[in-house]
Amino acid sequence: MRILITGGAGFIGSNLAQRLLTRGHTITIYDNLSRPGSAHNLSWLRQVAATLENPFVLIEGELQDAERLMLTARDTDAIIHLAGQVAVTHSVRNPRDDFMSNALGTFNVLEAARLAPTNPIVIYASTNKVYGGMEHLAVTEEPTRYTYRDLPMGIDESQPLDFHSPYGCSKGVGDQYTRDYHRIYGLRTVVFRQSCCYGPRQFGVEDQGWVAHFVIAAQMGRKITIYGDGKQVRDLLYIDDLLDAYELALERIDIAAGQIYNIGGGAAHALSIWVEFEPLLSRLAGHRIVPNQYGDWRPGDQPVFISDIGKAGRELGWLPKVDPVTGIERLWSWVHAHRSLFEGH
Repeated sequence: MRILITGGAGFIGSNLAQRLLTRGHTITIYDNLSRPGSAHNLSWLRQVAATLENPFVLIEGELQDAERLMLTARDTDAIIHLAGQVAVTHSVRNPRDDFMSNALGTFNVLEAARLAPTNPIVIYASTNKVYGGMEHLAVTEEPTRYTYRDLPMGIDESQPLDFHSPYGCSKGVGDQYTRDYHRIYGLRTVVFRQSCCYGPRQFGVEDQGWVAHFVIAAQMGRKITIYGDGKQVRDLLYIDDLLDAYELALERIDIAAGQIYNIGGGAAHALSIWVEFEPLLSRLAGHRIVPNQYGDWRPGDQPVFISDIGKAGRELGWLPKVDPVTGIERLWSWVHAHRSLFEGH
């Protein structure tokens, strides 16, 4: 297939590009190269492509550039839309930039697909933040975590949307536009509402990518701030499992077209962000990792989010395989092997 990956130089995009290149697909990356680590990820991808003798095309551009997107998308069989503004905190500081990147940018991608003569598949990377704070759900506080009182398997796709931050709004706009472009125009679209994805090639920072941020900070001796009490729970999804979901959606597009899927680690792969995560981190570091400070809860921060991933299992045959202990060990090893990338930053 001829596959366009927006944000293909980022964490998820570069790993996905590598996977698809090894499968023999023809890959075009559309990226503005603004994310930390983009240059390194591209260098790695070029080495991979050279080994496979399967080069990729890089188009440097913005999501707001509708004309360039249309030109890039016109000869593709599938578009995997990963690019955009990724941090809730940045969206609060600069909601206009967040809107332009996520809402308008996704609209431009969908229009490029609608006008393309090839009728490409479009898979959109949405987020669990479209569900908002879910304050109406009963939550129980336990010694190390918060839990849903009545939802042991987590939140399924029928949960009402309640965006609750500029980031949630802008991603939610893309989420709903993507769904509606199937209903109105017949475009073969799929929405993935993704949870906390992590793994190698993730240059996590405090604003986004918390698993990698904590791993990098622990290895580099950097400050760690915990917002809230550290008992907030998230379901963790290792990058290889996420890539499996993208491949399955492409393979089973006759089933997946027009659908929305929660794509996360599920209840089996959930951890509280510090109280349960810290012992794993301290064991890998060989000494106790202690936060430098605690801060107030962030706007829209959910005390617990766990994806009910049953629909993706039933319809796509997908189930995450890498448990958090194994995945975090792999990420720790990758950061350790690439310490030079993080020095001085």
